[in-house]
Amino acid sequence: MGGTFDPIHVGHLVTAEEALHQFALDEVVFVPTGRPWMKEHDVVASAEHRYAMTAIGIEPEPRFHVSRLEVDRGGASYTVDTLRELHDVEPEHDLTFIVGGDMASSLPSWREPEALLELARVAVAEREEHRRQEIAERLDGLGGADERVVFFTMPRLDISSSDIRRRIAERRPIRWLVPGEVCDEIERRGLYGAATGKALA
Repeated sequence: MGGTFDPIHVGHLVTAEEALHQFALDEVVFVPTGRPWMKEHDVVASAEHRYAMTAIGIEPEPRFHVSRLEVDRGGASYTVDTLRELHDVEPEHDLTFIVGGDMASSLPSWREPEALLELARVAVAEREEHRRQEIAERLDGLGGADERVVFFTMPRLDISSSDIRRRIAERRPIRWLVPGEVCDEIERRGLYGAATGKALA
């Protein structure tokens, strides 16, 4: 499961948990982007801070892991490169790439989308049937999409990293929107304009 995780929040964790359960996955590996090419101007926290928050946020779930692969690679982060690297390290594993519906819709514009579909099944978190149809239509004509793109349902959680950053800047509470330890880390580091020494609860 890739993402900027700027910061990681409960929506990310619920998505990962639902995919783990619904597809009987062995584990979910969170891969914070080093420099996301699609959000290059929107990222606020450094890659190291985002990696640290992700590691802290997933720590209670033993089947969740975090990878430094994109953080250490440097340069722009492309999913197909990450999947190739993961496949080269452990070719015996079947990979599932977990993604939200909005991101799945943009898949044709990604680098080597058909190669990506050869490397991994794409599991799309989307609960609304009409949205699933829209996404399928957007991916129509992409080699392998019919067989390699699958959908799963998750509870509706209207939470976004950008909204959490906005709330912090406005001195509004974020407790329960992110794991408690992540909330503490944001406050301790003064990330996103948080006032150090002032609890974000």
